[in-house]
Amino acid sequence: MNEPLLSVRGLGVVFGGFRAIDDVDLSVEEGELRFLIGPNGAGKTTLIDIVTGLTRPTEGSVRFAGTELVGRREHQVVRLGIGRTFQTAVVFEELTVEENVDLAGSFRMGLHRMLRRRRGRTTAVGAALASAGLSDLAGRPAGVLSHGQRQWLEIAMLLAQEPRLLLLDEPVAGMSREERERTGELLTEIARDRTVIVVEHDMEFVRRYASTVTVLHEGRVLTEGDMASVQADPTVQEVYLGRSRDARAQEKEAVA
Repeated sequence: MNEPLLSVRGLGVVFGGFRAIDDVDLSVEEGELRFLIGPNGAGKTTLIDIVTGLTRPTEGSVRFAGTELVGRREHQVVRLGIGRTFQTAVVFEELTVEENVDLAGSFRMGLHRMLRRRRGRTTAVGAALASAGLSDLAGRPAGVLSHGQRQWLEIAMLLAQEPRLLLLDEPVAGMSREERERTGELLTEIARDRTVIVVEHDMEFVRRYASTVTVLHEGRVLTEGDMASVQADPTVQEVYLGRSRDARAQEKEAVA
């Protein structure tokens, strides 16, 4: 049996006596579009921080394509083929859209190739701009982009690095309805060639675009599966989707 592209086993992390991640197991197969949901403080972003080398776990293992990630630095994780965005887009406002993508794509080249002057747009940069729908904005300064366009630029910057796994932290936060729909289409398209994990709070967006969902609560995996089964789980309804224990008790009394 082949190992999953991303395999998390027995993962835990403690911050000053607070257990933010508690014995988490997670498997993500190649080509999945996986959503991570859960209340604020559930451990979603912390989990991504551990995978990308930003936070070192107290215990457990994180393996990517058969390689152990625990103990590796952030730049080493990137070079293995993992890219991530943050809740607030990180772009160089004074550079053009194309220059931002080109700079990001150079990161995996190594120092010698990154310092070498290149003429014209590389294939990876052009493909990333096209995938994110930013080709027409390539020459504009990143500082003039709308909120949604900045998020797409950050995704294009990841694509230029040609990662196997993308980790996106709340990519549609603050977007208009039209921007959310465009982002959902973009993620669906990206997942045809790469593996994507999305941390998201917008449940309407999750319901529309998620195939597999993992629910975190208080640092543990509460449940996972397709969206229909997750929504039907009474525990998920109680802790995350807004249906309280009291409401369910009232329903039982009404039936009785």
